Amino acid sequence: MPSFEFATANRIIFGAGKLKGLADQLSGRAKRPLLVRGRSSRAIPLVREILSGLDISHIEFEIHGEPTVDVVREGAKLAAGCDMVIGLGGGSVLDVGKAVSALATNPGDVLDYLEVIGRGQTLLVEPLPYIAIPTTAGTGTEVTRNAVIESPAHAVKVSLRSPMMLPSVALVDPELTYDLPPAITATSGLDALTQLIEPFVSIKANPMTDAICREGIRIAAGSLQRVYENGADTSAREGMSLASLFGGLAMANAALGTVHGFAGPLGGMLHAPHGAICARLLPLVMEANLKALKSRQAGHPSIERYDEIAQIVTGNQNAVAQDGLNWVTELAAGLNIPPLSAHGMTAARIPEAVGKAMKASSTKGNPIVLNELELTGILEKAI
Repeated sequence: MPSFEFATANRIIFGAGKLKGLADQLSGRAKRPLLVRGRSSRAIPLVREILSGLDISHIEFEIHGEPTVDVVREGAKLAAGCDMVIGLGGGSVLDVGKAVSALATNPGDVLDYLEVIGRGQTLLVEPLPYIAIPTTAGTGTEVTRNAVIESPAHAVKVSLRSPMMLPSVALVDPELTYDLPPAITATSGLDALTQLIEPFVSIKANPMTDAICREGIRIAAGSLQRVYENGADTSAREGMSLASLFGGLAMANAALGTVHGFAGPLGGMLHAPHGAICARLLPLVMEANLKALKSRQAGHPSIERYDEIAQIVTGNQNAVAQDGLNWVTELAAGLNIPPLSAHGMTAARIPEAVGKAMKASSTKGNPIVLNELELTGILEKAI
C-alpha cells in the first residue's frame, strides 16, 4: 500500500442553487473583498446582490481571455487593502483569483514565484482568504493548489504553486453551467475527463485518488455526450460539475501526464484555451501510452488501469484498453473537437512544443517516458 497525502480546499460546497448560500461564507469574514470575474455569467448579478445585502463594499476585476503575468500583477495591485478574494468564472478566472490572493500578501513579483521560467520561490505568507466559484465544468481548479499563468515573453504557461494556495471555500453550483454553449461544454468536459484519466494511470496514483477517479470517470462517461447534445439536461450538467470537481481533487493529489505536459507549452505558444488542447490530445496520448507500454513494459500495472477505464466507460466488464481508447476517440469525434491547426499550430512548431513538453512538470507524471519521436507523432496527428 503506497503512502500518500491528500489536501484540498478547507471547505467544499456542492449542489444546485448553493450560490445563494454565499452570504453565509461572507458574513462576518469580509469587509472589502476583490471580486475577480469573467465578462458574463448569470451569477454576477446575484453575487453583487448578496454583497450589497450584507452592506459589503467591493472591488471588481474583470478578466478577458487567458491569465497572464501582467493580469496577475494588475490584480495584485487592486487587491491592496482587500481582505478576501472571490473568484467567479471559468478556470482562467479562478486561476487569476488564486494567484492574486497569494501575491496580495507575499512581497515581490509574480515571476519570483513561478515555476520553470521564474525563480520558483516559496510563498511564506498565507494568501488572502479565497472563495472559488466555477461557472464551467472542466478545470477543477477550485480545489487545486496551483494557478496556471501565461508568460507571453516566454511563450509558455507555467504554474504558481503552493499548498497555501488551496482555496478557503470551493462553492460548486451546477446551475452556473446551465447556459454554457456546446463547444465550451465539449472542451471543458473532455478536460475534466483528462484530469480523471491521467491521475488514475499516473506514477503518483494512490488509493484515495483512485476511488475519486473511478467514480468521476463513470459520471463523466454517462454525462458528457448527453449534455453536449442537450444543454438543458440538468442531471448531466450536475454530473459534469461533479466530474470536474473530482478531476481537480485527483490531479491535485496524484499527478497528471503528457496531455497536460503539452497543454502548458501549447497554451502559451498558441494562446489557445487549455480545454481545447486537452480535448484534442487525450485520445492521442492514450494511444501513444498504450503502444509504448505494451512494447517496452508489457507487465506495467497502468495497462490494467487502462483496461479498467475501458470497462467503466463502456459498461462492459470484458472490455480492454483498446476498447477504452476507441470509446474516447469516438467521443472526441462526436463532440466535434477541432484539430490544433484550428488554433494556429503548424508542423514547423512541433520541435519547439516537444522540447518544452519534455521539460514540463506534468510530463513527469506520465506512466511511461515517451521519447521525442513518440511525442512528435502525437502532435503530427493532432494537427
